[in-house]
Amino acid sequence: MKKANKELFQNGQKLPLIDEFYTVQGEAFHTGKAAYFIRIGGCDIGCRWCDTKISWDFNTHKLVDIQEVVANVQINNADTVVVTGGEPSIYELSPLCKLLKEKGIQTHVETSGAYKLSGEWDWICLSPKKQNPPLDEIYQKANELKVIIYEPEDYKWAEETAKKVNPNCKLYLQPEWSRHNKLIPEIVEYVKKNKNWQISIQAHKFMQIP
Repeated sequence: MKKANKELFQNGQKLPLIDEFYTVQGEAFHTGKAAYFIRIGGCDIGCRWCDTKISWDFNTHKLVDIQEVVANVQINNADTVVVTGGEPSIYELSPLCKLLKEKGIQTHVETSGAYKLSGEWDWICLSPKKQNPPLDEIYQKANELKVIIYEPEDYKWAEETAKKVNPNCKLYLQPEWSRHNKLIPEIVEYVKKNKNWQISIQAHKFMQIP
């Protein structure tokens, strides 16, 4: 996808935008902090439990100039941007990061790590998927590892990935939303026995905000 549409995306000057909005981060380390979210379309990871399947086909989303996106960030007086998807690492993100950095805006990204990540990032959330594992290079760059728990086998996957990240990386287990009530008790017990992990919940859904 990345190489085939290089001209279409003008080397990162335009991105297929699903949505952009100013809210608070609802997951993991930065939960509760104000952030401007940029959700980019296009993903071939194919998680069966994905709650953003609308993101999978980039062709269904309008190509937006990154200058316009950064202008909207400034209009909202946001000082942190979270780039998510979809899978944002499919695209060249260096131009977007450069513009944001020039405005003194913190850059955060959430990625599965399946593709080489471009751009300059203040915070990298690695959310790895078993069906399309991360590239080796992303593990040591991750500031937080967020593993979605959907079935019992995911705990083993979480431990395998935790062995590869740097010692300062924060470790989070997050229940898949549709199974939240069922999974939370067992995740709590798991974390009590495995104290290197913390629990992440989708707090924004409880607050009923984007």
